[in-house]
Amino acid sequence: MTPYRSSRVHVLGSWMHYLDVGAGRPVLLLHGNPTSSFLWRHVLERAGDHDGGHRWIAPDLIGMGASGKPDLDYRLADHVRYVDAFVAALGLTDVVLVGHDWGVTIALDRLRRHPADVRGVAVMEGRLQPLPGWGDVDDGGRELFQRLREPGLGERLVLEENFFVDALLPAGLVRPLARDEAEAYAAPYPDPASRRPLLQWAREIPVAGDPADVTALVADAAAHLGRTAAPVLLVHGDPGVLVTAETVAWCRGTVGDLTVADVGGPAGHFLPEDRPGPVADALLRWVGRLP
Repeated sequence: MTPYRSSRVHVLGSWMHYLDVGAGRPVLLLHGNPTSSFLWRHVLERAGDHDGGHRWIAPDLIGMGASGKPDLDYRLADHVRYVDAFVAALGLTDVVLVGHDWGVTIALDRLRRHPADVRGVAVMEGRLQPLPGWGDVDDGGRELFQRLREPGLGERLVLEENFFVDALLPAGLVRPLARDEAEAYAAPYPDPASRRPLLQWAREIPVAGDPADVTALVADAAAHLGRTAAPVLLVHGDPGVLVTAETVAWCRGTVGDLTVADVGGPAGHFLPEDRPGPVADALLRWVGRLP
């Protein structure tokens, strides 16, 4: 097994930690909430053994994983700004973007803003369109995410009780995490202050036009999907959470150069954990065919 490397780069007065393996044209793997680059470890291991033509890079978003925790609001715009700075600091060009959860949003926004510098985008278990209203949120998530937006209650659940790491992460998986895996996900968030990015992510979900800036960003990225000539890979599992049969149908009717990879099941929200081999193989096959 080819080991991946652990490094960090200084950006915008702080630093971002990243894992990487291989050499060649870059593939950038972006995680979401409440995970880290650890989510991509199986993909990195498989790429290190089977792909000699690419450099696979998985950063920890700012404030998450082993990256720095500067005094920010941790809005989506902050994460976009830091990912832009990370790409610039590493001198990455002609990039393949891979996103899970909020990593999908960041990847699709970068595709819209820098179309000439993106070879392709792979997405899995991310929100591709804004939610028109709370009635469009599934019954289980509606009450939860409304509560997380309540001042005081969201702070108690996420900052004090560590709800995202201790409860929501396991609930989004079909297979239970081993102790060392659970500890790796929990390690970056030992106290309430370190969990502020996790709470803010919950409050960034674009529902009924709020937050307005996030709603606009996601809507613009979705519109660009209908115009882009870039190859797009949609990875989905069974049953999944955010990517449903309706999502797949929407992508088939919207995206010009679309590949759909069904990695089977059982699979929850965190596909790279529940279906690590099929997810890695789907990405390697698709990246290997890109011009």
